[in-house]
Amino acid sequence: MTHGKIYVAGIGPGSEEDITPAVRAAIMQSDVVVGYKYYFNFIRSIVRPGTECIDTGMKKEKDRAALAFDHAQKGITVCVVSSGDAGIYGMAPLVLEMKRERASDIEVEILPGISAFQKAAALLGAPIGHDFCIISLSDLMTPWDKIERRVEAAAFADFVTAVYNPKSEGRYWQLYRLKELFLHHRQPDTPVGYIRQAGREEQVIKITTLADFDPDDVDMFTIVIIGNSQSYTWNNLIVTPRGYYREQPAGATGIGQEIMMRSFRTIESELRDKNIPLGRKWALLHAIHTTADFDMENILYTDNDAVETLHAALHDGQVRTIVTDVTMAASGIRKGALERLGIEVKCYLDDPRMAEMASRLNITRTQAGIRLAVEEHPGALYVFGNAPTALMELCKLTRQGKARPAGVIGAPVGFVNVRESKHMLKSFTRLPKLVIEGRKGGSNLAATLVNAILCFDDAAQLRPGRDL
Repeated sequence: MTHGKIYVAGIGPGSEEDITPAVRAAIMQSDVVVGYKYYFNFIRSIVRPGTECIDTGMKKEKDRAALAFDHAQKGITVCVVSSGDAGIYGMAPLVLEMKRERASDIEVEILPGISAFQKAAALLGAPIGHDFCIISLSDLMTPWDKIERRVEAAAFADFVTAVYNPKSEGRYWQLYRLKELFLHHRQPDTPVGYIRQAGREEQVIKITTLADFDPDDVDMFTIVIIGNSQSYTWNNLIVTPRGYYREQPAGATGIGQEIMMRSFRTIESELRDKNIPLGRKWALLHAIHTTADFDMENILYTDNDAVETLHAALHDGQVRTIVTDVTMAASGIRKGALERLGIEVKCYLDDPRMAEMASRLNITRTQAGIRLAVEEHPGALYVFGNAPTALMELCKLTRQGKARPAGVIGAPVGFVNVRESKHMLKSFTRLPKLVIEGRKGGSNLAATLVNAILCFDDAAQLRPGRDL
């Protein structure tokens, strides 16, 4: 007995020009076309006269597959049509499962189509230019707890995410939960685009942010696309770059800066709390990058707008001097940034006056260094990465009105007087400061916090390392 053939064809999102030539040919040579009646509206001009079109009604996918095999068994050619791509939430898996179940030798050919998410993405610009995933919120055949785990994984892994079946008459809260989960891992200004009836006459395109996205503005005919941490809006489009082209102020990005940028993106994606002010986040990214220690989320204290305030003071020339407690902290501050801003770094540890003063007054050398620094630069930015006694000295001189620091980085490390020195510093409520609380700290950490302040104008673009 001669058997027919089954085509399983994706007819695209709903516009005839989006139907591929291969699918057109399959429909035109088929004796029977099986599908949901709504789909026939999009292929009416393609179906040849005399072709039988069989509508099984909504939610009758298994019946469609069975009818296709029954007709093909008679030796005729059948085309089973799905909207979008037949392999993406379409009929292709079901037809192949039925072929296996029946042990059928009928030939089945899968013909791809333009998926709804591809059409939606093209209308939005280029939101899926990097790694992406597709998640359906329909829980008819998948338990919600499994869907939620997939949503959480996609949000955490920074995938651009297309959302199918976002809503139905009886399913209204799931999209709100998805938004909540994404806001745990993405910035509020992450671009979100959604298209209703993509490629059809009723098409509506909207672009917003994750924070402003309103799930009530979505229905079952809508595709939602959520950008990743690198996605941005431009000219009423969403773009997710791959890295082939980056805006450069001058010349190409160096290898060192490129590695640092990738590291910062990785750190940002793993932060527990992403909804933090930009200044604090910028300092935190630098601190974690230097230490590989995510405990910095718990122990880095920053005054409100401290990074912004200190950057403005250094950038605008109000402060021209940075004083460090030890030379190691001074050596870690970016020379390129200092030259760019005309900032001088001073450390008095090797000043011959300091040794004489320390011996005469029976104080530590770093304490003596701070006394000399306050006499010559009372309004400097003071940076401590090693010596708690030096920080305590500055606090005492500030309390006496002899020092008027523009700000303080408090990151001494150790076991004696370290925590106490930081508590002293935090009592100055009007003094802009960044503090590594507890026993942790170090000169490298103090220096990187200064670097975060110096290059804060790169924070919004997440482009660290230009002064490397």
